[in-house]
Amino acid sequence: MRRIPFRRLSLLAVSSLALAACGMHGQDNAEGEDAQTTASAGTDYGYDTFSDDNLADSMASSDGATSPDAIPDSQERPIMQAQVVLDRIGFGPGVIDGRMGMSTTNALTGFQIANNLAETGELDEATKAALAKWDRIPATRVVTIPANWAELDYFAMPDEPEDQAKMKQLGYVSLDEKLAERFHTTVDVLKELNPGGRPAGAPAPAAGATGSASPTPAPTASATASPRPSASASGEGFAPQPGPQSFFKPGQRIRVPNIGGDRIEPGAIGERGWQQTLAALGVGSKQPEVDRIVVSKAGKTLKAYQGNKLVALFTVSSGSSEFPLPLGEWKILGEAYNPPYSYDPEVLGKDGGDSETYKLPPGPNSPVGVVWIDLSKEHYGIHGTPEPDTIGRAQSSGCVRLTNWDAARLAQMVSQDTQVIFEA
Repeated sequence: MRRIPFRRLSLLAVSSLALAACGMHGQDNAEGEDAQTTASAGTDYGYDTFSDDNLADSMASSDGATSPDAIPDSQERPIMQAQVVLDRIGFGPGVIDGRMGMSTTNALTGFQIANNLAETGELDEATKAALAKWDRIPATRVVTIPANWAELDYFAMPDEPEDQAKMKQLGYVSLDEKLAERFHTTVDVLKELNPGGRPAGAPAPAAGATGSASPTPAPTASATASPRPSASASGEGFAPQPGPQSFFKPGQRIRVPNIGGDRIEPGAIGERGWQQTLAALGVGSKQPEVDRIVVSKAGKTLKAYQGNKLVALFTVSSGSSEFPLPLGEWKILGEAYNPPYSYDPEVLGKDGGDSETYKLPPGPNSPVGVVWIDLSKEHYGIHGTPEPDTIGRAQSSGCVRLTNWDAARLAQMVSQDTQVIFEA
């Protein structure tokens, strides 16, 4: 049982007050009042329930169940396997890419602290031995992209706040982007795992074969990284522009990082829009309740504790020279799920130019991502981001940013009774 339940933000309340001094391009500015959690109206992520007793989507992990048509991976991926395990047990490696980087180093250090190992931040022999009990979990698995993802709308992201405010939601710009966030990775990594549009390890189709279970991507799709698309239309005649051609297709079988911990228990999540968000992020409903979280500006980490035991660690972005992280102890006032966002140039410290304020709709590409955890420090909070690969690298405007999936996990761990400490 939650010790002190959150009072929840209504959409009307969320639309009335600015809560943050952060926002566009690493600055954050969600809306709401002190103490509740918003509903997720107008959000549609595409949603096929996995089973009657697991309300995750149809690509949910199913460890131990071997499909007769399973495709063995073409190679071992030891770093990705470690990332997958760390992600499952609460030590977030950020974007899962099979490479050592700052977020993976932080995750390994957190695991080492929790298990009384030397804090090397490396996948050393002692750490490998401690992780060995999860060796049965492979680095990747093969899933089928839900057919109903073809029914979803994918729109390019306008450059200007004025045009973003006219969008129904700040949703995913492409099926590729949605798929990458679902599996805590990037589009480029998914392409690496699926050379030619087929799962690594899959036999090449016979010459002239048709009806492949793993259709190849459209010929116009690019296999190289591309910048986030933008829509140029603006003003009274603004209309959302279609997003880019996706490399992957609904109904296609593909190889993905084998993230788990995505089980959503029936009845555990009271608000359907938030339940769909968790499913879209591959985040389960069972998370540890924590007594204290500590954000380290120097370490770029958020540590979550039960008593003195470290139970979770995530890499974060926090503060800048203009908007430094507000050091000290703070309280959590409440949460907003899929919140709208108030773009206010004055609050964001933008001098000159357009001084107009705009209310941006919710969505995973909102400047504050899918969740806002409101703090007792006015205009400051903890939240998600539309650019997960920038976490720990790009600065924020004083607030604490995590990947959307880590922010969604954290939101289920904390309560109004959780102590929040920001330290240098």
